[in-house]
Amino acid sequence: QVQLVESGGGLVQAGGSLRLSCAVSGTIVSINIMGWYRQAPGKQRELVVTISSGGSTNYADSVKGRFTISRDNAKNTVYLQMNSLKPEDSAVYYCNFRSMVGAIKTYWGQGTQVTVSS
Repeated sequence: QVQLVESGGGLVQAGGSLRLSCAVSGTIVSINIMGWYRQAPGKQRELVVTISSGGSTNYADSVKGRFTISRDNAKNTVYLQMNSLKPEDSAVYYCNFRSMVGAIKTYWGQGTQVTVSS
């Protein structure tokens, strides 16, 4: 089993910054993809960004140039640095972990609220 614990959400004014963290524990395979998704009220959950264990990233167009994902494999932790935040970035942000060895398994964190005021 894999557990994900997120931290770092909160309230910030437009143009501000926040940093999210997600610590992963449990049985972690070396080949994996970690990432962040978000869900605003009344909307579907959407991809924000992912990063593979090899370092490849995939950003949503809406956050390119503003958000940066990174990971510390030694700590099994993924980070999301969010700059130039906009009110439309307000959502619950979910950490995601996918093991890519054998049968693909997906795990989710509990979510952390990010609210950007205008």
